[in-house]
Amino acid sequence: MKLLHTIRSLDPREGGIVGMVRHLVRAGQRRGHDAVVCTLDVPEAPWLREWPGPVHALGPARGTYGFTPRLKPWLRVHSEFYDAVVMHGLWQYTSWGAWRGLAYGSTPHAIFPHGMLDAWFKDQEPVKYLKKAAYWPLEHLVCQSAAAVCFTAEEERRNSHQTFRPYNVREVVVGAGIESPPDRATAQLAAFQDRFPQLVGQPFILYFGRIHLKKGCDLLAQAFAQFGAEVEGVSLVFAGPDTDQLEPGLRDLMPDDLQSRVHFTGMLEGEVKWGALRAAEAFIIPSHQENFCLAAAEALACGTPALVSDKVNIWREIAEGGAGFVQADSVAGTLALLRQWFRISTAERDVMRLRARECFARHFSIDRVYDNLVSVFVP
Repeated sequence: MKLLHTIRSLDPREGGIVGMVRHLVRAGQRRGHDAVVCTLDVPEAPWLREWPGPVHALGPARGTYGFTPRLKPWLRVHSEFYDAVVMHGLWQYTSWGAWRGLAYGSTPHAIFPHGMLDAWFKDQEPVKYLKKAAYWPLEHLVCQSAAAVCFTAEEERRNSHQTFRPYNVREVVVGAGIESPPDRATAQLAAFQDRFPQLVGQPFILYFGRIHLKKGCDLLAQAFAQFGAEVEGVSLVFAGPDTDQLEPGLRDLMPDDLQSRVHFTGMLEGEVKWGALRAAEAFIIPSHQENFCLAAAEALACGTPALVSDKVNIWREIAEGGAGFVQADSVAGTLALLRQWFRISTAERDVMRLRARECFARHFSIDRVYDNLVSVFVP
C-alpha cells in the first residue's frame, strides 16, 4: 500500500492533526508501506528536517486558506503513483485543491475532517459559520466523492450531522491513536525534573495543549482559583504554545496567593514532554469542543488518568474504561473534576492509572487505526 497524505502544514505547533499524521506515517512504515506527505509548507521549513519520511513541500501558500498553484498540477502528475490519498482537514486548499488534482485520474481518496464539521462554532463563531456554509457546496463535493469520510470517534460522527446541508457522504469511524510512548520512564522523568526543578515533589494537574479559550483554559483558571483555596500544595501546569498571549489574562483570574502554584511552561517536546505526562497527578482539558485530543491519549498511554469535559469526543471511552472523570464544560464542571480526583483514595488512583493504560491499549493504538484506514480502500 502506497498512501499519500495531504495536510496544510507539518508545523508541530498546529497541534493534534500533525501528531496523528506522524503516527499514521510510522504505522505504515512498520508494515513496509510507503507513507508520503504532501504539504503546503515551504521546502526550507525547519520542522520538515525531522519528519520521519518523504515530504513534498509545495509552498509557499497564500493566506490562511493556503492557496498555491502548485498543488493541482503536482497531483495530476503524481497521484497515479499512489494507491490512495488521505486528506487531513477541511476549509483549506489542501482539500479542494487536492480534489481538483485527483479529478483527472482514478486514485481514490478519503478525508479526515478532524473535528472541522463539528456544530460548536455555529453558535460560538457565527460569522465564520456563514462563510463556511457558503463554501460548503465545494467541500461537500470533496466529501461526497470520497471513499470515506473518516471520523476519529463515534461522537464526532454524530456531531457532524448537525452542521451543514446537504450532507450525503459515506461515513466510517476509523478511530484515532498514537504510538506507545518510548519506554524510557526514568530518563523522561529526570528530563522534566531537570527542566522544572520547582515542581519536583509537588503534586500537579497538567493541562497540555494550545493555550486557547476554546479549550476551556479560562474555565480551568477560574476553577483552580476556587480549588486552590480548598486544597494546599497542589499546582497547576499549563504546557503548550501561547500564541494568543493569554497567560496574563488567565493569571488575572486567579488570586495573588495562588500565582506561585501556577506554571506556564510553553511547548514541551521529546523526553521533557513525556516526563511531564508521567509526573502529573492527572491530565485535564475542559474543552468546549475537542475532536480526538491527542494529548489525552498520550496521558493515558503513560498511565495518567484524564479529566475531560463532555465536549471531548473520546469522553465515552474514558468514562466507560474507568480511566478518568467527565463533567460539563463549565467552571462548575471543571471544579468538580478537580475535586473528584483529589477526593478518591490513593488506592483508587492507582487502580485508575492501570485502567488508563488499558483504555489506551483498547481504543487508541495507532496500529489499529491504521488498519481501519487501509480497510477503507482494501476491504
